[in-house]
Amino acid sequence: MNPAAPLPARSGPTFAVAFGGGGARGLAHIHAIEALDELGIRPVAIAGSSIGAIMGAGMASGMTGLDIRHHAKSILGRRGEVASRIWKSRPGSLREAVAGGFRFGQFDLPRIIKAFLPEAVPETFEELKIPLKVTGTDFYGHSLAVFESGDLLSALAASAALPAVFRPVLRDDRLYIDGGYYNPLPFDLLFDEADILIAIDVVGVPEGDPARTPGAIDLMFGASQLMMQSITEAKLRQRPPEILLRPPVSRYRVLDFLKIDSVLGDTEALKDDLKRAVEETVRRHEARPALG
Repeated sequence: MNPAAPLPARSGPTFAVAFGGGGARGLAHIHAIEALDELGIRPVAIAGSSIGAIMGAGMASGMTGLDIRHHAKSILGRRGEVASRIWKSRPGSLREAVAGGFRFGQFDLPRIIKAFLPEAVPETFEELKIPLKVTGTDFYGHSLAVFESGDLLSALAASAALPAVFRPVLRDDRLYIDGGYYNPLPFDLLFDEADILIAIDVVGVPEGDPARTPGAIDLMFGASQLMMQSITEAKLRQRPPEILLRPPVSRYRVLDFLKIDSVLGDTEALKDDLKRAVEETVRRHEARPALG
C-alpha cells in the first residue's frame, strides 16, 4: 500500500513523540500515531526503542497510522504470510547460516526486519521526513547508542536485537543488542526539541498466578520488563514528559505478534486517551503567561 501524503502541520505548540520498546505490545503504538494524524499533529522529532523505533521509522517516513495498521494486519493477521516472509529471510548459504557457530533461537534480525518493513521506509535516516533517534545498547562499550544518521535498517535491527531470540547486530565495528536495556522509553532524547513531549510506554509488567512459578523463558522476559520499568521510573523522577500514557498490554508476551487483533482491541482506548491528553496539555500551554 502506498503511504498517504503527510498531513500538514497545524498551528500552535510543537510536538515530539517517544515510542517505547515492548515487542508485540508495541503494536499499540498504531493507535497513538492514528490519534496524532486525526489531530493534525506532525511531530518535529521522534525517538524510539526496539518496536518503538520501527513504528517511529514508519511515521518518520511519512506513513499515516492507517497505513501502518493496514501493513501490519496484512502480514501479522495471516500466519502463512508471516511464515513466508521468515522463510525468505533465511540465510543465503550454509556458510552464512553457520557463521559464528550454530546458536539456538537466535535469528538474523536485519534480514527479518527487511522482510517485514513497508516499502515506504527508506534505507537511510537522511531520507526520512521527520528526524528520528533510535536507541541501541553497545554490548562491549557498556553504553547507550543513539543512531540518527546513516543506514536505517541496521539501526532498527540493533535497537530490536533481543538477546536469546536475535543475534547481536554488528554496525560500524560495534556489537549491539536491544536498546531497551539502556533506554526502553527514550523521551529524554527529545527534551527541549518541542513544546510538548509525548511518551508511550508499552513495556508492561509480568502478570500471572503468584502460586505458580513461571517457566525459564517467562522469567527471563519478565525480569527484563522489571529492569526496563526501573530505568524509566528513574528518568521520570528526574524530568517527566508532558504526556505519558501506558496502554494495558501486560497480558501479552513480547513475541505475540500474531495476536495483533487482540492487542489492538485491548488498547483501542489509547487513541482517545491521547487526544484528551493533548487537548488538555495544549490548553495549559496556551494559558501560560508569555515571557517578556
